[in-house]
Amino acid sequence: MLHKLVTAPMNLVIKVGEKVQEELDKELYDLPTIQQKLIQLQMMYELGEISERAFQNKEEELLARYEIAKKMELEEWEELTKKKE
Repeated sequence: MLHKLVTAPMNLVIKVGEKVQEELDKELYDLPTIQQKLIQLQMMYELGEISERAFQNKEEELLARYEIAKKMELEEWEELTKKKE
């Protein structure tokens, strides 16, 4: 009983941390979100709101995240396909 009282707050912190990490991953590697950010970035550049250098840096970052997200999606599909076999 005492063990549960001592570890309960720690377990809660761990669960909250896992949920935060899950949400961050979803935000960072969500394909529609990345696509929308690329569109917004392009519009900002075309309207002269950001410099070409800032555009290139941010575009490079978003494209890298997009590539990772596509790989993750492919891995998920492969895993689902293996489970069905």
